This record gives sequence, C-alpha cells and structure tokens, in this order.
Amino acid sequence: MKKIHLLPGHHHWNRFDPEDTRPFKDKAEAKPETEKLLKQLDDLQYRLYAEGKRALLIVLQGMDTSGKDGTIRHVMSGVSPQGCRVTAFKVPTPEERAHDFLWRIHRAVPPAGSIGIFNRSLYEDVLVTRVHGEISDEEAKHRFHRINEFEKLLVKSGTTILKFYLGISKHEQRKRLENRLNDPQKRWKLSLADIAERKFWDRYQKYYAEAIKATSTRHAPWYLIPANHKWYRNHLVAHVIVKTLRSMDPQYPPAAQGIANRKIRIP
Repeated sequence: MKKIHLLPGHHHWNRFDPEDTRPFKDKAEAKPETEKLLKQLDDLQYRLYAEGKRALLIVLQGMDTSGKDGTIRHVMSGVSPQGCRVTAFKVPTPEERAHDFLWRIHRAVPPAGSIGIFNRSLYEDVLVTRVHGEISDEEAKHRFHRINEFEKLLVKSGTTILKFYLGISKHEQRKRLENRLNDPQKRWKLSLADIAERKFWDRYQKYYAEAIKATSTRHAPWYLIPANHKWYRNHLVAHVIVKTLRSMDPQYPPAAQGIANRKIRIP
C-alpha cells in the first residue's frame, strides 16, 4: 500500500491544502486500495460488534458542502447498520438549550460494540456560536477545557475517538453550492442559510483553527482531510478508521461452553 500523506493534529493548519491528493494521481489509481479498505472496515466493524466491549466515535466537521453526508454514505457503505449509528446535530431545541451544551452530545455517544458517527457535533458550540457572537472568547476557552475533559472521560470509559475536519476551498464550496442550486435532485439540500453563512467564511476558518489547536489531543486527535476531491476524502477517512480499528484489534468472544462438541440432529 502506498504511504498516505496525512495531516493529523493542528500543527499543519497553515500548510493545509484542500486540493492535495498525495500519493495518488487520480481516482482510478486510488480505487483498488479504497475498495480493500472498505472490505477490511466491514470485517473490523463486525468484530467490534461481536466483542461488545468498546466503541468507536467518529466526529465529522467541515464547512457547508464539505461532504459530511457523502463521507458517511461512501465510507460506511458496507458496514452493518446493526452496529453503526449516525447522529446529525442541528440547531439546539428549546429543551437542549435548557441544559449545558454537552447534554445532547453525551446522550448520543455510541454504546459498547458500536461505531457512532457525529454529523456535526459538540464543536458547533464553539464554532457557530463564536461566528455569530453568541459566546465570548473567554467562554470558548472554558468550553474547550470541558470538551477535552469530556473526551478524556469517554476514552477512559472505552470509547476511541477520531475527529475529522473535511477541508474544502472557498472556490470549491461555491461550485458545490451552484451545483445544488442548478440540480433539481440536489436543490432540497440547499437553504438560504447555507448561502448566507458563506459571507462568514474567514471567521469560520479562524475559529476552526483555534478549536482544532485547543482540542487536538493524544487521546482524541484531529485529522485534517483535504476534501476538494471526494474520492480522496473518502480514501483518507477510510484509511484512518481502518488503521485505528486494527490497533484496537477487536476479538470474537469465545463460544458458549460445550458448544464446539455438539452435533445438530436432523429429525
């Protein structure tokens, strides 16, 4: 397998290139290796489910049209729904606003044996809230600390955490928004709010950089995924997930005592 050019953590933010596809030249070259990864993911997820002792939490963040839905649809295409759950976090409801910002997040953490995927996440509460001036910089620092402590608790409780920032360029986002606008089958995904948020692009970039720097830890690392090319985005995410599950090495539980020597009698 070719060496994959990954950008884990926050140290490479200023050198991050959404157009990057290293070490592949094009989609055709990456396809065989991506297919191998997806098959391995299916096997590893089944073993994790059978073991039933640990969980994997995958956090997907990114600007509008960065491909959170597409990543889930393609990378998790062969995974059994029985051992995988997806939670999409939208604008908090009145009930959710009446609690601390982590309340709705903790309720969605995957149980042992499962892979949980957050389509947007607790990080919305240190991104959107800052872009629109709903919380101060000081409150954001407090929330970073609480996020780190929360993720540390999850890890100590048996949940491995992977956080992906799907990075696209401003030009690529414009192309994707226009594509949705002009395609009747995709227009339903577009809202006026999506277009309005585009004018805050620079603020989002600033606050994403700060959030990733403050919360990329050894126990819950961020991976910066170049996402202008969807096939490359999917390959990198699959690569990291498979590598992580391999290191977890989930095992099938032992068979029930005495079952190995039993024979099935056909009447």
